[in-house]
Amino acid sequence: MPFRQYFFYLRYFDWVLFVSVLVLLSFSMAALYGIAQSNENPDFLNLKKQIVFAAIGIVFLFVMTFLDYSIFRSYAFIMYSLFLGVLVYVLFFGKVLRGTSGWLELFSLSFQPVELAKFILLITLAKVIVAYSGAEKNIKFILNTGAIAFFYFILVLLQPDFGSALMLFVIWFGLLYVSGISRKYIMGIVVIFLLFFSMGWLFFFQDYQKDRILTFFQPMSDPLGSGYHVRQSVIAIGSGNIFGKGLASGSQSQLKFIPASQTDFIFAVISEELGFFGSMLLLSLYGIIFYRIIRIAQRASSAFAYYAALGVSILFFSQCMINIGMNLGIMPVTGIGLPFLSYGGSFLVVSLILIGLVESISIRSVKYKV
Repeated sequence: MPFRQYFFYLRYFDWVLFVSVLVLLSFSMAALYGIAQSNENPDFLNLKKQIVFAAIGIVFLFVMTFLDYSIFRSYAFIMYSLFLGVLVYVLFFGKVLRGTSGWLELFSLSFQPVELAKFILLITLAKVIVAYSGAEKNIKFILNTGAIAFFYFILVLLQPDFGSALMLFVIWFGLLYVSGISRKYIMGIVVIFLLFFSMGWLFFFQDYQKDRILTFFQPMSDPLGSGYHVRQSVIAIGSGNIFGKGLASGSQSQLKFIPASQTDFIFAVISEELGFFGSMLLLSLYGIIFYRIIRIAQRASSAFAYYAALGVSILFFSQCMINIGMNLGIMPVTGIGLPFLSYGGSFLVVSLILIGLVESISIRSVKYKV
């Protein structure tokens, strides 16, 4: 591609979306800096690693931007099949971290393949949905798309990683919903999901997973045990008041009352230190990101691009709702991180890759009516 062609593409690059992501990354770095200050001898290792992950992710973002997104439609099934093998491999031979075997170790760095599996499932489902354009979206359609999602879902669930498996289900269900299937099928899927959930409760769920769900309904039943995370998070958010206590000055985070403060509960840390004003700024940035992605989907030049962009918005929106909800005590604790804020290399890099996919769609878009 001629060098000047890159500049031509950048005319259609969504800078509002990109800058919003960069601002969220700056919030993340500030929060990680403050958390590191709580250590007796702060080494800022996690902050340094997150900066490296962000830099790598931004490079991949621009690589994805200049890459024609349609290539993923051509190779979706090949990528899906290859990654199915990766998920089988990590199930039996993966490195165990935080109770799950779903990790690969590459050059002394740990990578969680399920994050990339979300991306691959998303584009594979987008391709299958497009194949049904003009055809009735009936039981056969649901079974075909469901089978694609099921193999990834069950392999991740067996690791066990309930939170990531839930996100794979959400991607499938969300794309199914926007594809225009009948409401009676949607209700049927919900009923079947509840039946499988009941069976999982009786025969599959671990005790700690049951405790998290029970704590959601009775958060104060065990305030020093299973309800401790949520209780401390709610206290931290409430103590932030309007403008917060200041960076690295939150008592809950600095005194280490908030568990998993760098990952699952980083929203509580930011809310305590920056207050209601900072929390609303974060939510506004996410709102801008969702709006820009949906707008890009509506202008997409192909049905595949439309569903791929919507899939990204469904994934990000669901992750934000679940993570912030569990920080507020209105959702069960599932271990789902907050996009662009929570610490984690594979999570951050893949999130930026997804933004790159959306940008690739943006710069190649014309008005398309679905």
